[in-house]
Amino acid sequence: MTVRFAQRLFLVCSVYGVVVVAPLLFLEQTIAAESPPAITHPEFFYGFVWVALAWQIVYLMMSRDPLRYRPLLVPAVVGKAGFAISALVLFAQGRLEAAGVGLAGIDLLMAGLFVWAFLSLRRQGWREGG
Repeated sequence: MTVRFAQRLFLVCSVYGVVVVAPLLFLEQTIAAESPPAITHPEFFYGFVWVALAWQIVYLMMSRDPLRYRPLLVPAVVGKAGFAISALVLFAQGRLEAAGVGLAGIDLLMAGLFVWAFLSLRRQGWREGG
């Protein structure tokens, strides 16, 4: 993987994340109506949304200089894989609909690509004297 590919990966992940997460800021009532019960702790809901949006900014920063921000891939992998694994476990328990598994699959793919980027950028950094 080249630095250029990593730049594109992080840019695509950032844009995708904003497109998926930002609308949640306006969907609390819709989510409550379509997926009862209602959201009983909106501070957790909005806290999650803002933390997720903050990470999209991190991915955007990483797209500018992947070698410099390579250490941030460790918590990025934990976040992506953590969501994906949690969603898969919830689905297996019958607590999540199949649509949630699709989103989890995308995050699991991103986690795998982030691991690949982490390892590849390390080698790239060695070649460039970093």
